[in-house]
Amino acid sequence: MDTETPIKEVIEEIREFGGEAVKYCYQCGKCDTVCPWNKVIDFSIRRLIREAAFGIPEIELEEVWRCTTCGKCPQECPRDVKQIDDVVAMRRIAAEYGVSSTLLKPVRSASASLTAEGNPFVQDRSKRADWSEGYNVKAFNEEMELLYFPCCYVSYDQRLMEIARATAGILNKAGVEFGILGTEENCCGESIRKTGNEDVFKTLARENIKTFIDHGVKRILVSSPHCYHTFKNEYPEFKANFDVIHISEYINELINEGRLKVNGNYSKKVAYHDPCYLGRHNGIYDPPRDILKSIPGLEFYELPESHEKSLCCGMGGGRIWVDTKMSERFSNLRLEQAIETGAEVLATSCPYCVDALEESRSGLNYEETILVKDITEILNELI
Repeated sequence: MDTETPIKEVIEEIREFGGEAVKYCYQCGKCDTVCPWNKVIDFSIRRLIREAAFGIPEIELEEVWRCTTCGKCPQECPRDVKQIDDVVAMRRIAAEYGVSSTLLKPVRSASASLTAEGNPFVQDRSKRADWSEGYNVKAFNEEMELLYFPCCYVSYDQRLMEIARATAGILNKAGVEFGILGTEENCCGESIRKTGNEDVFKTLARENIKTFIDHGVKRILVSSPHCYHTFKNEYPEFKANFDVIHISEYINELINEGRLKVNGNYSKKVAYHDPCYLGRHNGIYDPPRDILKSIPGLEFYELPESHEKSLCCGMGGGRIWVDTKMSERFSNLRLEQAIETGAEVLATSCPYCVDALEESRSGLNYEETILVKDITEILNELI
């Protein structure tokens, strides 16, 4: 009996933190057959779920922190075990008890910075809108058509700022009245929530919601599928419902309405990578393809794993803050798949994916072989 009591307590905690569905797992193993980790190492999400069901998750080990929340296993699961919720529940227990390891050091740093500055980079809040200088970007007011919300990475990372600048260029050329909140923006909180830190997520969400309401925000345009997912699917938990649109959807609208015309020629072979949080999690597959296919001269390629079967880049679930070994990066495989198709450019529509693919491009010495571009960067060159 001495060993049963703590196990029962852990089971109750897992259920309390959102992992109720672990009890439905009958260990069929379909989750393991589609998990991208098994392309690079031996890993079993099935075993993690089994351990959780018995109240014995080893929350201090890296296995609990490997899941990128890509969504492949829930898609295949015949019992609706909700693997992502279960894994996050285990991580919430770790956060609750202050489980510490070298692996989680960057996560702790990100958490502290999110609390202090609203971004995960230990960067001054005052610099959040620096990317916009010289790009005719105004402060948002409620008379404007929409709020543009660039994510933390697009706001602070030198490479990814080009996505925000390309977006601003496209919006200006289409005559869209838009603005940003700049220093009043906080991280959407998606990634920190997936690491199990619910308290920081709730603080960020409530502050953002208050800021949006105070400024009269009705429609929010985002570059990141992670922001899209959080604003659209998770902020309603706080009784906050905004009209959220991803940049790929909005550009497609502008083109179809005749507000944006593609005049240039892009004579390159381009493959498209579906981001997990745009595709599998939110069902947005056609708009990015429609945009690319509308560009004169562009030769469009599909990758071997596309649409709902797309290969994860590896940056979701808080893994963007974890230093994954080069030999274990899914983005390496994705880049090689693109090169094998004969593509000259690998396009996507997610800052996390661009970051992962650029790191692989550099690490594998493919700088002269293939380019990595967000679709906004391609389009902005041509209008």
